[in-house]
Amino acid sequence: MRRVATMLAVAALAVATVVAAEDPAAKGWNAMDWKKPSDADIKAKLNPMQYEVTQHEGTERPFANEYWDNHAPGIYVDVVSGEPLFSSLDKFDSGTGWPSFTRPLEPANVTEHSDNRLFMRRTEVRSKHADSHLGHVFEDGPQPTGLRYCMNSASLRFIPVDRLEAEGYGEYRKLFESSEKK
Repeated sequence: MRRVATMLAVAALAVATVVAAEDPAAKGWNAMDWKKPSDADIKAKLNPMQYEVTQHEGTERPFANEYWDNHAPGIYVDVVSGEPLFSSLDKFDSGTGWPSFTRPLEPANVTEHSDNRLFMRRTEVRSKHADSHLGHVFEDGPQPTGLRYCMNSASLRFIPVDRLEAEGYGEYRKLFESSEKK
């Protein structure tokens, strides 16, 4: 009986390993392993709004997007690459109708660029590896940073705390442990 249980456990581990190898979401994020897909592959993977926002600097409507009013604990990753970008611990209600954060979760995964479109000077925020347009950063946010990273939900994928390990982002679980004890 013990031998059968051991064989079943080994088989289950092998299946889990194959599933993790085939499912990019199960791997989490590794900059060394990630290669940007072709435009056609990105377009096939994303819905039309996600594609327009991330690949053509689009903007979704305020108050009519997936995460503007999301209060669940977890992290936000790039919808194209999966690179970790923001944490719900740094999210706040800016009153703008878009998800807003005081800082990036992983500053190395975020780049900032001067944006002079729409007849004003703004700072565009993009993901470093996928080069996805995320939104803009403004200097009117709350302390401690005074910044408001105003992002498009369409450029993000939310991973709730209870799914972090399963999706390969277990290293971020510890960020939420102290807030769960309160």
